Amino acid sequence: MSLKTWVRQSRSYRRFDEKVSIPGDILRDLVGLAQYAPTGSNKQPLKFWLSNTPEMNAAIFPNLAWAGALKDWKGPAEGERPAAYLIILGDTEIKKNFGVDHGIAAQTIMLGAAEQGLGGCMIASFRNKSLREALAIPARYEILLVLALGKPAETVVTEPVGEDGNTTYYRDEDDVHHVPKRGLDELILRDVK
Repeated sequence: MSLKTWVRQSRSYRRFDEKVSIPGDILRDLVGLAQYAPTGSNKQPLKFWLSNTPEMNAAIFPNLAWAGALKDWKGPAEGERPAAYLIILGDTEIKKNFGVDHGIAAQTIMLGAAEQGLGGCMIASFRNKSLREALAIPARYEILLVLALGKPAETVVTEPVGEDGNTTYYRDEDDVHHVPKRGLDELILRDVK
């Protein structure tokens, strides 16, 4: 498939088939993709915390905030939770400011996950202190982003932003997750021929 296809399939999934596990070698392969992603000044300050056991996943899950726009939804129910997590950390002994490095790494990982038939969600809203304590993450590592991964168990569709300009995602009466996207002509301020 083309890169365009992988990008379009790499949606934010928040419900998974928890029975479908993700082996450690796949998680390592995904981090291996991020290993070659660019970093500021080529300092390579990112480190990765991998989790695919029910026990460690259970320690991570309650420290995450899910889908802020879905006010009545507390996150995936048991059986729909991620089968794995990759936590992206910044090593403050290598660099103090991580810029966009973790975003580049996360997107690279998510594209690799889509290629594997997996889905995920980048989570930047988490309880930093309690997550750090639950996993005993040393103080030198700044928690930058949590990637929740699994076999998607929901339908996510993109659609054009309506005339009202509202970009808030929502779920319909059939529990389909809708993500409004701005049109290409709205994104490009100066075009070329």
